[in-house]
Amino acid sequence: MRISPLPRAGRLVLASAYLAVAPSLIAQVPAGVRKGASVEGITEYTLDNGLRVLLFPDPSKATATINITYMVGSRHEGYGESGMSHLLEHLVFKGTPKHPNIPQELTEHGARPNGTTWYDRTNYFETVRATDENIDWALDLEADRMVNSHIAKKDLESEFSVVRNEFESGENSPQRVLTERVMSTAYLWHGYGRSTIGARTDIEKVPIERLKAYYQKYYQPDNAMLVVAGKFDEPTMLRKVAARFGPIPKPVRSLDRGNMIYPTYTEEPTQDGEREVTLRRTGDVQAVMAAYHAPPATHADYAPVAVLAEVLGRAPAGRLYKALVEAKKASSANSFAWALREPGLLVGQATVRKDQSLDDASSTLVSVMEGVATAAITPEEVERAKTNIVKNIELELVNSDVVGLDLSEWASAGDWRLIFIYRDRVKQVSLADVQRVAAAYLKPSNRTLGKFIPTEKPDRSTVASVSAGEISAVASSYRGDTSFVTGEAFDPAPANIDSRTRRAALPNGMKLALLPKKTRGASVTAQITLRFGDEASLRGRAYPARWLGGLVNRGTKNMTRQQIADAFDKLKAQVGFSSAGNNINAFVTTTRPNLIPALRLMAEVLKEPTFPQSEFDTYKAQQLAGIEGAKTDPGFLAQNLFARLMTPYPSDHPLSTQTADEQIAIYKAITVEDVRKAYTDFVGATYGDVAVVGDFAPDSVTATVTQLFGAWKNPRPFARLERKFFDTPKFSEAIETPDKANAVYIAGQNLKLRDDSRDFAAMTLGNYMLGGGFLNSRLATRIRQKEGISYGVGSALSAQQLDSVGAFFEQAIYNPENVVRLERAFAEEIERVMKDGFTAEEVEKARQGWLQQQVQSRASDGYLVGQLSSQAVTGRTMAYNAQVDAWVAALTPADVNAAMKKYIDPSKLSVVKAGDFKNKPPKAIVP
Repeated sequence: MRISPLPRAGRLVLASAYLAVAPSLIAQVPAGVRKGASVEGITEYTLDNGLRVLLFPDPSKATATINITYMVGSRHEGYGESGMSHLLEHLVFKGTPKHPNIPQELTEHGARPNGTTWYDRTNYFETVRATDENIDWALDLEADRMVNSHIAKKDLESEFSVVRNEFESGENSPQRVLTERVMSTAYLWHGYGRSTIGARTDIEKVPIERLKAYYQKYYQPDNAMLVVAGKFDEPTMLRKVAARFGPIPKPVRSLDRGNMIYPTYTEEPTQDGEREVTLRRTGDVQAVMAAYHAPPATHADYAPVAVLAEVLGRAPAGRLYKALVEAKKASSANSFAWALREPGLLVGQATVRKDQSLDDASSTLVSVMEGVATAAITPEEVERAKTNIVKNIELELVNSDVVGLDLSEWASAGDWRLIFIYRDRVKQVSLADVQRVAAAYLKPSNRTLGKFIPTEKPDRSTVASVSAGEISAVASSYRGDTSFVTGEAFDPAPANIDSRTRRAALPNGMKLALLPKKTRGASVTAQITLRFGDEASLRGRAYPARWLGGLVNRGTKNMTRQQIADAFDKLKAQVGFSSAGNNINAFVTTTRPNLIPALRLMAEVLKEPTFPQSEFDTYKAQQLAGIEGAKTDPGFLAQNLFARLMTPYPSDHPLSTQTADEQIAIYKAITVEDVRKAYTDFVGATYGDVAVVGDFAPDSVTATVTQLFGAWKNPRPFARLERKFFDTPKFSEAIETPDKANAVYIAGQNLKLRDDSRDFAAMTLGNYMLGGGFLNSRLATRIRQKEGISYGVGSALSAQQLDSVGAFFEQAIYNPENVVRLERAFAEEIERVMKDGFTAEEVEKARQGWLQQQVQSRASDGYLVGQLSSQAVTGRTMAYNAQVDAWVAALTPADVNAAMKKYIDPSKLSVVKAGDFKNKPPKAIVP
């Protein structure tokens, strides 16, 4: 969840009037609908039944996101109701009389859906290809399940165990559990002290009648907000919304009916002394967290509090980072402030390796956070924090899909317009504001971490709240920035993408692919990929080469790591550097005016890194902490062993997989000179490529890229790492992970399969129906929906682009006691596919959904950049994508069934499972 605030101290007092509406616009508003505020392309409407509607048309998208938010979350739950909001989130997917199989419908429409629950709200959304059929279906679905969901006892009986499995999955993470403990200790009475997932007993024992009453109380139009964002005509969409949601009656709320919704009136009392909580569980990495009560997202103090969190926690300039990570007292450290409807928390935290002192890290964390009130914050720190926050908001606001979902958070915090008010308030935050809130909230008596110590003269913090009237006063007169730019209506068809893509080669051989198009906010995305080395030259040197991406941006000949970060922030550029195999990837999203300067800065980072010793030491400690923390994680252990057994490359091969202990030994042995030598020996641009998608001038980018990279050559030849097919003997392995509530199951086999064949297309659709679809795949329907064994279950198919090497595997998380039931269910579903195959109806619905998902993918600029970069190696164009689509479109049930039988052999499926099987022995299957 994102964090958000406001400027100046004190409460907010605003006028309460909607924007004036021109007569021509009024004529387009259907009867029973009132037009409200309009800010930066987002317009609010209200139906007579109380439903608030936000419409955000964006013609530059080929998709539409339909997101409905109910103003109910874990904060609203009473005694015995913990987790009820989240449990309802699951049950609402179980269907209505009109939509009996929601997962199947989501698949048929190629939707990318989800439901999420948080402290202040619950939301459901579908992102679909922007066709009338898809949009009409999505609106009808959400209108219908608002009041007609089954909420049946039979569904509760299967689903509560799925939710319990999700609960158990969270129990595997000490950091997550520690957060829950800190929250419950910081809040004595307020609902924020309860975790959203709820108590195990409440999940298991909640009466269906009570759950249904909860649903009928909160899932009503007068407690909901609908957001539609993406490609659509606003008057037409408004008529569609009114037609589907307007007939839902506004509930009659009364004491007799027991459906009154009251504002939360429980106020957390002012904390009057230090508090401490200790968690003792199995693990290999320590953690410490300090939490301080802070204002809600609507309060004026929240903006400087959020800036303060950046000053404290952001790497590498953050004070916690310098005092803990750079000082080698912790492997990581950060700080954040949650944006909530009611007073929340400002949190600082650190991860500490076993060979570091937790007491030392704890005292340092506390001294830095509480000492910031007297250790003067500098104007540079404040400006840097503000620049980063504003940059991220402004880049977020150009993406209608993201904003469409984030409005859920802001509406539940008080008003959707706060997303813009927060941005503006951050811009106004002063050094004095940040220093003042540090003194007001970061004090011992307001801390949850340490012991209780009686104090003669308590120094307490009283945190202000904001009323609904004050929020309305702030938001109702807000107008926002009217200078936003809309994008073009871009057709994501492969042929159109190819026709608009300009491809070229630089003098040194580096390839260039440019796809210019008008985008909202003039946004643009670029990726620079540098490829190097071959199998022989990388033998025994894979890890220093892999570390290049994580270290390359930590200092150049002319700039420190912080100066690099500041420069990118000033350019409104979100950047990322990474390595995979034998390449370095540099990724940037920015705006048209900033693209050329951002490319120049990226070139300096890639061409002139110095790999400072101090930064190397910090990075090495972080890598060690990560792998040490994974040593007791069932998911890592199962996946690691499965990879080692399925693809047993020699230990020095660049594609080999090492155990956690082997990786730790390798990490400890790597020196900064190893990394520097890897860079000197391998890196250049000869075999690389640059891909750019979005709003930019192609000729200018071509000239700049040629100047920056056209003469830079690799010291040694590059050759892609060829994958080898391993005919692995069948195996079955079990790993004991004591004190882990959740277990992991992986099964699979290697395949001789490339991604450019009709067989691949058939296997893709077959896997989609078996375990790749959303909730309605056969595995999900059986193992999650019907039997409630697993929260996360599915299957996957992989195939290489240029090598005949692929794999099929299936996996699930589950309670170790259910291992027998789980394995039987997997075996029976695979056998059913082998014996009976898929029906014509299944194939047709899956085909429709899969093809629509491909359109959605191609509507993403980030996806297109990745495709264009990959094509530099494969030699393909988007014609490949069109061919696979055509193959899938032509598949018959016989084609799919034949391919599944050809490639999948149940007798050869190898298995790895990890869990606490000793302390939670398998339960027998009851006939």
